[in-house]
Amino acid sequence: MTSNWITTRAWLLMLPLLIVMIAIIGWPLVDTVRLSFTDAKLVGTEGNFVGIDNYVKILSGSNFQRTLITTTLFAVLSVAAEMVIGVLAALLLNQQFYGRSVLRALMILPWALPTVVNATLWRLIYNPEYGALNAALTQIGLLDTYRSWLGEPGTALTALIVADCWKNFPLVALIALAALQAVPRDITAASMVDGAGAWSRFRFVIMPYLAGPLMVALVLRTIEAFKVFDIIWVMTRGGPANSTRTLSILVYQEAFSFQRAGSGASLALIVTLLVTVLAVAYAALIRKSAGAS
Repeated sequence: MTSNWITTRAWLLMLPLLIVMIAIIGWPLVDTVRLSFTDAKLVGTEGNFVGIDNYVKILSGSNFQRTLITTTLFAVLSVAAEMVIGVLAALLLNQQFYGRSVLRALMILPWALPTVVNATLWRLIYNPEYGALNAALTQIGLLDTYRSWLGEPGTALTALIVADCWKNFPLVALIALAALQAVPRDITAASMVDGAGAWSRFRFVIMPYLAGPLMVALVLRTIEAFKVFDIIWVMTRGGPANSTRTLSILVYQEAFSFQRAGSGASLALIVTLLVTVLAVAYAALIRKSAGAS
């Protein structure tokens, strides 16, 4: 059997899947591109061709620029916190102690919860009238009165980052914990005999084994954080005063709240392009690190 026939048969076997993917992903994407060059409304007329006017208005508008800054800030801070806490949790759970298996199982629970459930839970915790956070802080004397954590522009984004971090750090911890299982114990023991401290062992012995898996976790979490929608929509809907509005929420508001389908399609494609650039950049970093190793 020739290699050409094997390749042809492989493509024939994949053909049904390719047709489904083109129908589900390809055609809606093409139609979104077409729609982005019109001034179409969500209901009613198809709209007139306006060229790149939608893109020019969006990219030059202050709303997009402020929202991009907010999205970037949310993604950077939440992912950085998740990476640090995830690695620390993995190092802890890699040690031998009583109840480790139970703690490992409990750590998965936040990640296993649906995002809407997680957002609702944290919204109750932050509640300005009966929230658990206000109650705890006032009882230990750190607060005199209850605060509206999600109702103040200065604290709302931080509160969302905490909620997102609690939800997603277990993913980083699980990836790091799996990588830690590959660290040879004889090398760790030898470094201890040579007098290496905890930081030196982590930096020169453990970190080389963690670098690749953590890069994958960084890619996944950055892309997810950059296009975040559900947790913010449930908790603040982008408020107060648009201080927590991300790009995905801006797309929703533009297309559905304001019913500007053409402008919303343009904005959605811009977000898609930004996420694609992130993914390509991270893929290049992964290939570079893999080649270096």
